[in-house]
Amino acid sequence: MSETRSRIRDCIHRNPGIHFNAISRKLDIATGQTQYHLRKLFRREDIQRESICGKTHYYPPTYSEWERGAIALLRRESTREVVLLLLERERVAPADIADRLGTARSTVEWHLSNLVEHDVVRKTETDDGLVVELTDSSTTYRLLREVEPRFSDRLIDRFSRLADELLAE
Repeated sequence: MSETRSRIRDCIHRNPGIHFNAISRKLDIATGQTQYHLRKLFRREDIQRESICGKTHYYPPTYSEWERGAIALLRRESTREVVLLLLERERVAPADIADRLGTARSTVEWHLSNLVEHDVVRKTETDDGLVVELTDSSTTYRLLREVEPRFSDRLIDRFSRLADELLAE
C-alpha cells in the first residue's frame, strides 16, 4: 500500500466520520489524489463511506450502519447538545429541549428529525405529550466519547443559532 493511501486510511481510523475535504486539508493532499486513494481503499473494503445530511463521511470498516449514522450526526455541535441533554434527562419534550438549549424550536426539530431518521432517538406520545428519548443510550454514549465535532461543523452550528436568534427578534 502506498504511503499516501496508508496516511488516508490512518486518518479515517483516527477520525471516524471525517468528511472528504477534511481529509484533504488535514493531510495536505490534493483533492484528486485524495479521491483516487479513497476509491482504492473503498474497493479494498479498508474503509466505509456513508452519505448523511448531504455530506459523505468516511469510517473504518468496524462500524455498523447505525453507528455510522450516529457518528455523523454527533459530529454536529447542536445535535451533540441535544443528545447530551437526552443522556442526562432520558425523556424530554421537544419544547423543553429548545428551552434548555436556548435554541429555536425549528432548529431543534431539524436535529431531531435527523436523529429519528437514523434511529438514534424516537419520539413517543405520552399522557403528558410528545417526548424524545435515545434508542440506545449506552452505544450512543460510547460513540459520543469517540468523536468530537470538527471546527467547521461548530462554525456552521453557531451561524445557524445566530440566524435563529436574529429571526426570533
